[in-house]
Amino acid sequence: METGILLKEIRGKVGILTLNRPEKRNSLTVELLIELNKAMREWADDDTVRVVVITGSGDKSFSSGFDVLSIPTSLTEEIKEFLKDGNPVEVALNNVKNFPKPTIAMLNGYAFGAGFNLAICCDIRVGADDIRMGMPPAKLGLVYHPEGLKQMIEVLGMARTREALFTGRTYSGAEVKEMGFVNHLVPRSELSTFTFALAEEIASNAPLSLIGTKRILNMLSNRMSLTEEELKEVVLLTAKAFNSEDIKEGQMAFVQKRKPNFKGR
Repeated sequence: METGILLKEIRGKVGILTLNRPEKRNSLTVELLIELNKAMREWADDDTVRVVVITGSGDKSFSSGFDVLSIPTSLTEEIKEFLKDGNPVEVALNNVKNFPKPTIAMLNGYAFGAGFNLAICCDIRVGADDIRMGMPPAKLGLVYHPEGLKQMIEVLGMARTREALFTGRTYSGAEVKEMGFVNHLVPRSELSTFTFALAEEIASNAPLSLIGTKRILNMLSNRMSLTEEELKEVVLLTAKAFNSEDIKEGQMAFVQKRKPNFKGR
């Protein structure tokens, strides 16, 4: 049996990637993001893989987000090379979004923060009916990066993206479907059967049609972008929040499991 932080399996024409850190709620590390990138690059050129399903190990968590505590203090050459392109979460998730073939997120458990973003970057999302999802940056004192916001807007629309981010709320049950976080919400006992039937249905279609259509859709979505001046402002806004007293309060409140007392400074 394959072991590691990312499990890979090919089942017919369907590639399966499983985030395998159940003891850490399948949180994303730099190493895991590198492995995810490698697998996607490999399967991009593998004609036998026509659809990729991404899921989490266990039955509690798809991914709880990025594991900040996992950032290595000493960097290997592989990590240095990966970080040349920028923020590891942005790089990896953008590569998932731009993977040339259809992708499905099989949400076996809760998805928050970067885990939520990973699901949004997949073309289709199927969730068990007891999952919870949310984007908590506002509760932690963070400003989320613009590429992630853009990815959310493309899937959820502007109004629902605003609500999800401004409230930082955790959505569960039917709310997950109503907010547009998933395409399909099914009983947990049917999650795997439903997802792989959908994957196989897609994989049976013409490969060039799937690849061509996805490429054009991604080109159309890239029309929404920020100017150079706006990107400079983004850096200032992000830094202001990151260096604030509020972010420290948000972190402490999260650890202490209490409501934060933000001061706006």
